[in-house]
Amino acid sequence: MIYLRYAYVALVLFLTTIILSPLQIVALWRGWKIARKLPRYWHVVACFVLGIRIHIHGEIERQRPLLLSANHTTWLDIVVLGRVAEVSFIAKSEVKTWPIFGLFARLQNSVFIERADKRGTGRQVGSIAERLAGGEIIILFPEGTTSDGNRIYPIKYSLFGAASSAVPLSPTGKVHVQPVAVAYTGIRGFPMGRFLRPIVAWPGDVEMLPSLAGVIKARALDVDVCFGEPVVFDAETRRKEAAAEVEARMRTLLAERLRGR
Repeated sequence: MIYLRYAYVALVLFLTTIILSPLQIVALWRGWKIARKLPRYWHVVACFVLGIRIHIHGEIERQRPLLLSANHTTWLDIVVLGRVAEVSFIAKSEVKTWPIFGLFARLQNSVFIERADKRGTGRQVGSIAERLAGGEIIILFPEGTTSDGNRIYPIKYSLFGAASSAVPLSPTGKVHVQPVAVAYTGIRGFPMGRFLRPIVAWPGDVEMLPSLAGVIKARALDVDVCFGEPVVFDAETRRKEAAAEVEARMRTLLAERLRGR
């Protein structure tokens, strides 16, 4: 029976990709705004066939420019957040070479960061800043890696340089950085708990296919997406202090949701 479910998920996602990919490629090539919307349709279908039920707490900041800072548990975070809003992601450069996911990341118009390229850091940050100033919502995973879903690893404050760089380009002289917590809280209608969370968690030593198989086997997952109070970056902002405040709010949001508050 589980093999029928594997086939069902694979077939639906394959057909959805075949239909939407050509449209997205043209939209990206021509610079059409619909390129921001099409990936969301894919994520809507993916959440449906995977049985992902999303519960939203709070609301996404309406002011722009907007950078979302989210914790990172698994590849599924991208599907969930892509379902919630029209967003692009900041990803490490090696993601481009990953089978399937590399293609999806490019179609999502992700920003790829070459961490080892210190000379190119300014250019990469400048590219993100321009896109933020252009009204795009960019999602940053400041931990720089995935976790077990029960905690937030120490974040890299340097990644918030894009928010500071976007300040001069912003019409208001401000950039809003909103903390977001993605918490996996239920499976098949029951509380998940810390011991079941590895079903969805994707730490570095777990291969992609077993992780995907685990999510498909779960059949029904509950995910809480919590939007916190934004931190405003302006010309007077000290990046490390502001980033530390974003981190503190992310930790509070995740801890409260995992405790069922």
